[in-house]
Amino acid sequence: MAQKVKIELPKIPSDLKTVHFQDIYYEEDPQLINCMVTGSQADNEVIDRAVLSKVIFKNVTFINAAFHSIDMTDVIFENCNFSNGVLSGGNIHRTLFKNCKLLGLDFTEANLGNVTFEDCDVNLSDFAEARLKQVSFNHSSLRSANLYHCKLSKVLFNSCDLNDVILTETPLKGIDISTCSFEEIHVSAEILAGCEVSPSQAIGFSRMLGLKVKE
Repeated sequence: MAQKVKIELPKIPSDLKTVHFQDIYYEEDPQLINCMVTGSQADNEVIDRAVLSKVIFKNVTFINAAFHSIDMTDVIFENCNFSNGVLSGGNIHRTLFKNCKLLGLDFTEANLGNVTFEDCDVNLSDFAEARLKQVSFNHSSLRSANLYHCKLSKVLFNSCDLNDVILTETPLKGIDISTCSFEEIHVSAEILAGCEVSPSQAIGFSRMLGLKVKE
């Protein structure tokens, strides 16, 4: 039976002020708090240790932007483009990515807790050595994503495209991928122990591991 996981959504106040992304530089330390950013361009921005708290981003582009070791809590990204961006080493909590393009986004060594990816393009993204706890991928594409040596705890994959995903050295005990689709996936027998799969996926995994399945 699939595990029941409650993902906490961002806690956003109703009285947000509208600002420009460049306002992040107004404080001594780069931060945006209690605000909304719409229609801005933050392409190619490079900021270390930025703080985002109680912020909504709508229709903002962060193409090739690098936010190393970012700290974000209670943040919503809606219709945003983070292609080839960097969030490596970040602490990302109670954050929602909705209908976002996250192609090739670098999440390496990041900590994600209570994070939801809804209808997102997460193809070619890199989660290597990241820690994901109470994270939900819903109706999203993770084709060729790299989840090498990740720690997954209460992570959900609901109706996602997992084709060509790398899961080497990432234990999948308690992870349910039965509603997902893929033609090929990079796993080994030991990390599959305890993973929940559909009957057709079980046959596919058996063949991948060299077993001969009689129909």
